[in-house]
Amino acid sequence: MSDVCCGPDERSHDDHDQDGAHRIWQVRELQFAAVAGLLMVAGFVAGLAGSHTVGVVAYLGAAVIGGVTFVPGTLRGLRRGRIGVGTLMSIALVGALVLGQFAEAAALAFLFSISEALEDYSLTRTRRGLRALLALVPKQVTVLRGGTQRTIEPGELVVGDRMVVRAGERVASDGVVREGRSAVDTSAITGESMPVEIGPGDTVFAGSINATGALTIEATATVEDNSLAKVVRIVEDAQQRKGTRQRIADRIARPLVPAIMVLAVVIAGLGALLGDPATWIERALVVLVAAAPCALAISVPVTVVAAVGAASRLGVLVKGGAALETLGAVRAVALDKTGTLTRNQPVVTDIVPADGITAEQVLAVAAALESRSEHPLAAAILSAAPQPNSAEDVSTVPGAGVEGVVDGRSARLGKPGWISPGALQAEVTRLQDAGTTVAVIEHDHTVLGVIGIRDELRPEAAETITALRAAGVSVSMLTGDNLRTATALAAQAGITDVHAELHPADKAALIEQLRATHRGAVAMVGDGVNDAPALATADVGIAMGAMGTDVAIETADVALMGTDLRHLPQALAHARHSRHIMLQNIGLSAAIVLSLVPLAAFGVLGLATVVLIHEVAEVFVIGNGIRAGRLRPLPGATKPEPIALQQLPPDPAADADGCACCAPTKATQITPSITATPLPLSIRER
Repeated sequence: MSDVCCGPDERSHDDHDQDGAHRIWQVRELQFAAVAGLLMVAGFVAGLAGSHTVGVVAYLGAAVIGGVTFVPGTLRGLRRGRIGVGTLMSIALVGALVLGQFAEAAALAFLFSISEALEDYSLTRTRRGLRALLALVPKQVTVLRGGTQRTIEPGELVVGDRMVVRAGERVASDGVVREGRSAVDTSAITGESMPVEIGPGDTVFAGSINATGALTIEATATVEDNSLAKVVRIVEDAQQRKGTRQRIADRIARPLVPAIMVLAVVIAGLGALLGDPATWIERALVVLVAAAPCALAISVPVTVVAAVGAASRLGVLVKGGAALETLGAVRAVALDKTGTLTRNQPVVTDIVPADGITAEQVLAVAAALESRSEHPLAAAILSAAPQPNSAEDVSTVPGAGVEGVVDGRSARLGKPGWISPGALQAEVTRLQDAGTTVAVIEHDHTVLGVIGIRDELRPEAAETITALRAAGVSVSMLTGDNLRTATALAAQAGITDVHAELHPADKAALIEQLRATHRGAVAMVGDGVNDAPALATADVGIAMGAMGTDVAIETADVALMGTDLRHLPQALAHARHSRHIMLQNIGLSAAIVLSLVPLAAFGVLGLATVVLIHEVAEVFVIGNGIRAGRLRPLPGATKPEPIALQQLPPDPAADADGCACCAPTKATQITPSITATPLPLSIRER
């Protein structure tokens, strides 16, 4: 519940979870609102049937039950000096009851209880997503103590313990490698798209997956104080700050509420001294009813419902009115790289054979070695050669590559530091400068060629960036990947502001910098655990829903349920349009209040006339709010359509630096396919 509207709900978010409110219909506040709505309908039907007493009782029941969801919070907020729309609605509710306008009181309580309950439910759901972080810590940890291996609970781990992490296991806490070499998947923590080769002296983070070989890691932090725990704290702190942010209506109500209250007291006090006290006290109550933002109470929820429903047709999930308002005010967007701008599916992009060797020979030997390999990049090579021959005596060299026997002769595949590329060194440098991971293939002690593997840019990425800029939105890239890869992909997408090699806390800090630099709200788009702090810190967090982790989706305010980035500029356009409608309705509601209050104060308008004007205004703003159900594209954006997977976007920097798409004629281009063989867990898990 809005902290400004009604004061914070003293019940913790954990309490909500314990209550079992995992579904919207299980939310206590919405259940109360539903009962209030049924009683209000019963009162209306009773009135038509001539049962006045039954109708009054039903209306009173609706007002009380609906008011329970926001009046107590309003009173708590007043004790803390916080006022807003909830304060004004509570006063209007009491005033309507005192004046005998029971139907009006029931309508106010019902409509406002629905809007507040939906906001509370959205905020509660974001908290629950953090629990998924616990799955990144193994349930048991193997440590070396007294020269023997022991299995302990994660909470028993202390700084200085030596953790034994086998292939396929997760690292329980931050540490430094003391023994062993391996390729480690750090995508969940840093967003690095490719496995990182590590050895003695290298730092490794909690939640990372050891892909090959055994590692002995000295813990440098406990489970309660490691990098994952810091992610949780950053997200919770950011959400706490976001939870106290004022809505547009609250900013208007803050000066309006005390002014109306003072005016009502002055009218009742001075009137009692100068004339009939009963008359002036009644006028004061009419002023309170006239000041009730009835049109606002119903127009904003109607606009939100219409806008959110329309957004869902785009495959965009918007979590409530506050998220919609902020999304419409976005003027800067920060994009994660891996899984957001890219497909998060590494593929073979280049095969460069040595003189006298064909690309098919290079790929055949590589695929034969990888057919029985646990190397994290094996799936990319196998997808390019779906029917490889099998190699014999294959073994993994931790931190280097794989070796075995192909066609009776020794063969190796590994990084350039392990196998010298010889005459192909220039090609290796070119590919690495383009952000490509390079593997050298050797057969019978002769270098056959090199293979380039990269997580390719989404085909629609460049078009999306163009559409955002056409709408006056600045774009930045925030990624944990290395600077070389990030810069190369950013150039293809048309992004010039690149921040690479970032940890989760670094991303959150950069969001704060972007907010200080740009006028307007800042949005963060991401899909992984490592993006959660930035998603929570941003004015509006946007998760790639279909690819994203539970943590990212729950932490974000908006989720793109598909993987087509072109929905992002369309969502922004739709939110802007909806926000303009909200502002129109809020402006109209404010104008009505400012007009009715003085007329009611001087007795020009009676209670019946005031109520009639409010009802007419409600009909008008409802009609205006329904317009938010129309979808309007952002300037420069095109409607997302099915994309041919074989058509890749051209590289704008190709002519300048000779990138992969303009490689020498002997380099064979492999067309990436996102329908390839599923990748192993060590790469795919986010």
